[in-house]
Amino acid sequence: QVHLVESGGGLVQAGGSLKLSCSCAVSGRTFCEYAMGWFRQAPGKEREFVSAISWSGRSTSYADSVKGRFAIFRDNAKNTVYLQMNNLKPEDTAVYYCAAPPSSAASAGPREYDYDYWGQGTQVTVSS
Repeated sequence: QVHLVESGGGLVQAGGSLKLSCSCAVSGRTFCEYAMGWFRQAPGKEREFVSAISWSGRSTSYADSVKGRFAIFRDNAKNTVYLQMNNLKPEDTAVYYCAAPPSSAASAGPREYDYDYWGQGTQVTVSS
């Protein structure tokens, strides 16, 4: 069983920055050896892909809407994945979720059904 907990959300003005964290714990294991993804869901909209990272951290991917502004990285010693969000815009306002695929052998893609495990989400609000 994989347990994910997001943190770091909050209220920020347009142009500001936030860093989200996703803490991962796997039953019976010391390390969370999973690829991970970040998604977001704005009010009245479907959940959408934001970014993903391989377990090693060597492979990353981003939605076009956040390329050049967001950066995903991880600290495997701390079992934590981060999403650094810069130059935030009001349209980035959403609940942000981290997610893990069904097994440590699976990659983290851009589709919701690539993932079996989800955190509870953290709210990000960007004011204009």
